[in-house]
Amino acid sequence: MLLEDAVALRIEQLCIERKMTKYELSERSGVPQTTLSSIKKKRSTSVKLKTLYAICEGFDMSFEEFFACPLFDRNTLYD
Repeated sequence: MLLEDAVALRIEQLCIERKMTKYELSERSGVPQTTLSSIKKKRSTSVKLKTLYAICEGFDMSFEEFFACPLFDRNTLYD
């Protein structure tokens, strides 16, 4: 799986787990809905670190918590 696919899936998972809409995530993180949509639809192949940090803040979690997921297993990711 590509890293950008794993990031998009992780955001989707977290929204479902926390019963949070993309609008709510946008409001909490300060990341525009258009940016979240671009990540989800894979129009954006590289997410800025600053954007990912803000998304983590919107979920009230650290980078470590965000990446502590089987989606980011080094054996399943490729470029």
